[in-house]
Amino acid sequence: MRSAEQILREVTTIAVVGASRSRMKTAHSVPLQIQRHGWRIIPVNPFADEIFGVKAYPTLADIPEPVDLVNVFRPSADATQVVKDAIAIGAPAVWLQQDIVSPEGRALAAAAGVDYVEDTCIAVIRAVHAISAPEGPRTP
Repeated sequence: MRSAEQILREVTTIAVVGASRSRMKTAHSVPLQIQRHGWRIIPVNPFADEIFGVKAYPTLADIPEPVDLVNVFRPSADATQVVKDAIAIGAPAVWLQQDIVSPEGRALAAAAGVDYVEDTCIAVIRAVHAISAPEGPRTP
């Protein structure tokens, strides 16, 4: 399994489940910061058409392309289902934000060979290690 730092250094396209339209929420400010540092963000929110200037999708299954990482901004109680959905679309990594934990989700990810991070803020890891998105094609 890759570490949080390794994952962030290697992924380019991140689906953000629970991305928020509200600029006051971390589910908006954190993915926006990650986008500004070069990663391609695909928001997943059933109540939004667009977030961060990007088309939003109601579910992970609705995204018409592969994603490298599923970043989760949903309550811990919802995390297991999000992990199941991430596995179903073939995502190679799942990252649960700070204060989000799921022992069942962790076990499912391990059984599926999916890299897994929980209770960790992606923006903190990015800042601590001064990481920017890897170079590579970025198609909107």
